[in-house]
Amino acid sequence: MADGTALAQTPAPAFAFTDEVEALTAPVWAKVRDKVTPIEWRFQAPLIAEINRLKREKDAVILAHNYMTPEIFHGVGDYVGDSLGLAREAQKADAKVIVQAGVHFMAETSKILCPDQTVLIPDLKAGCSLASSITGADVRLIKQRYPGLPVVTYVNTTAEVKAETDVCCTSANAVQVVEHVAREWGVDRVILIPDEFLARNVARQTSVGIVAWKGRCEVHERFTAADILEMKAAWPDAEVLAHPECPAEVLEVSDFAGSTAAMADYVAKRKPARVMLITECSMADNVACEAPETEFLRPCNLCPHMKRITLQNIYESLRDGRFEVSVDPAVAERARAAVQRMIDLPPPDRPARYDLVRARHHVDVELI
Repeated sequence: MADGTALAQTPAPAFAFTDEVEALTAPVWAKVRDKVTPIEWRFQAPLIAEINRLKREKDAVILAHNYMTPEIFHGVGDYVGDSLGLAREAQKADAKVIVQAGVHFMAETSKILCPDQTVLIPDLKAGCSLASSITGADVRLIKQRYPGLPVVTYVNTTAEVKAETDVCCTSANAVQVVEHVAREWGVDRVILIPDEFLARNVARQTSVGIVAWKGRCEVHERFTAADILEMKAAWPDAEVLAHPECPAEVLEVSDFAGSTAAMADYVAKRKPARVMLITECSMADNVACEAPETEFLRPCNLCPHMKRITLQNIYESLRDGRFEVSVDPAVAERARAAVQRMIDLPPPDRPARYDLVRARHHVDVELI
C-alpha cells in the first residue's frame, strides 16, 4: 500500500449548505445538535449528504466504531458498534465496498472476513497502540514457551497476530471465549494476549488460569482509581461505567464494567440520571445522543488514532477508492479461522458485563 500522507491532506471541495441538504440531514441534526455547533454543522451537513450519495453510487457501506465522532457515527455509519458487532456486520455486508471508520486492525478484520470485497480505510496512519504492542513472531515464541496451551487473541491485533491464534475475542466476550477454549482443549490455563488489563480483569471472572502479555491501550491505561474516587466525591449520585481495558483498580471502584456495547445497553435500559463512561470521549457523545434524559460527565481520554478518521477523508476515500487494505491470502486464511471461531460462538444471554464483586478479589495472571 502506498503512503497516503500527502493525499490524506487534500482538502475536500466545499459543498453548499442548501435547503435540500438541510432537509436531508435534519434527522441527523436532531441527534447531534447538542454535540455539534450550528457553525460546524453548516460544514458537516453537506459532506454527510454527499457521502451518503456516494455510498449509493459506489455500492458502499460504512462501518463506524463507537469511538467515531457523532457526525460520523450518526451521520454516515451504516453499521455502528463495538469490534465484535462490526466484525459480524462486515461478514454480512453484501456491498462491493466497505469503508472502515475505525482503525487499521478493524479494516484488516473486515478484509479477512470479506476477501472478495474492496475494503477502504480513510487514513493509513489510523493505528492502535495495543495492536502495535505484539507481533506474529512474538506469538510464535509464546507458543514455544507454553506448548499445548491455546492462544486467545484480542481482536485489537494485526492480521499476522490473528494468524498465529487459536481463537479471537473482544472485551464483550473474552470471559466466554476463555472458558469455552479451556473446556474444548481440556486445559486449566489459557494464553490471553495482548491487553494486560483485559487479561487481569478476565482472570478475576473465571477459575481458568491466564497467561498475559504487557500490551496496553493508551486511552484506557491512563485512568486511575484516584481519578474515579475524586470524581465520585464531586458527583456522588453519578454512576460510573468502566471499560475492561482499564486497570483492575479502576473497575474495583466503579459501579459497572463492560464492553462499549454493554455500556450503551446499560444506559439505554437503566436510564441513569447522571453517568460517567470511563472510556474514549466520543463513546460518551454517541451514547448521549440517544439518551437525552441522562447527564453525561466527561472524564474521558481521546484516542488520537480514531480521530484521524474524519468526514473529509471518508468522503475522499469513497470518491477516490483510497486507501485499499490488503492482507496476504495465506495470512488471511489462518486469521479467518480464529475470527470465525469467535463469531460462531453463541452470543451471551445478556450483554457481557464484568462482575464487580469478583473483580474486587485479586487474582494473579502470569505476565510474560
